[in-house]
Amino acid sequence: MKKVAIQGIAGSFHEDAAQKYFSGTEEIDIIECRTFRKVCQLVDRDEADIAVMAIENAIAGSLLENYGLMRDYHLKIIGEIYIHIQMNLMVLPGVKKDEITEIHSHPIALKQCAEYIDGTFGEISLDDNFDTAGAARNIAKNKLLGVAAIGNERSAQLYGLEIIDRSIETNKRNYTRFLILSKQNVISDDANKASICFEVGHFYGALARVLNIFAENQINLTKIQSVPIIGKPDEYSFHVDIEWEDIEKYEQAIHKVLKNVSSLTVLGEYIRGERKLYES
Repeated sequence: MKKVAIQGIAGSFHEDAAQKYFSGTEEIDIIECRTFRKVCQLVDRDEADIAVMAIENAIAGSLLENYGLMRDYHLKIIGEIYIHIQMNLMVLPGVKKDEITEIHSHPIALKQCAEYIDGTFGEISLDDNFDTAGAARNIAKNKLLGVAAIGNERSAQLYGLEIIDRSIETNKRNYTRFLILSKQNVISDDANKASICFEVGHFYGALARVLNIFAENQINLTKIQSVPIIGKPDEYSFHVDIEWEDIEKYEQAIHKVLKNVSSLTVLGEYIRGERKLYES
């Protein structure tokens, strides 16, 4: 059984991502962690086989801290999955909406539902929690009447809460991209996506020259993220996600890029995750 480390607890979106990614392929044993750093440490120490870690959200943007953790622990990307983020308001059974005086959830979840919260409750006490599912579990464990949690349907089911309003997120096309990480590199024969990071010199057109190489080889650039280099003011590493139809053109592009950067690391070559459900 594969040991999979996640940030959060059972019922969290991270657990949802892990279960869906490995569904139908192999059984997994979920290891709950409070922080993303702990997730990476477990894989680094061989106490977990896989890490599932969020890297970007359609509303909140990129999680820059997690780019740094991948670098610090030398983890390899072996896959990805996109999870549709649907938020729900949940309470102990029998609690009415007009009895709610506090709402607990992860700060990003609260941000994603700010329009609903303001329109429904106005000025109400908000409490940050390290995890959406953790907020739901806390309400159930401590029988907190008058307190609501915001999270996914699975956490309501697991902790016996009642959903009183569904799909309360502002953006209905909200998704989170999760990376599947391993200490060892695993490349699929059907790989059609790669994540790389590189640094370029401090001169005019250095970055443009690299990006043009991908365009010339018909490589689709799906994301570019600059990440500050610790200890080097005004210097950045560029994390780029690229997709291809022809593996030979990808290999040609990487060969040319190597000649135009000061350093390059291939973080992983894998099968791109399905996004169609979240773009319609």
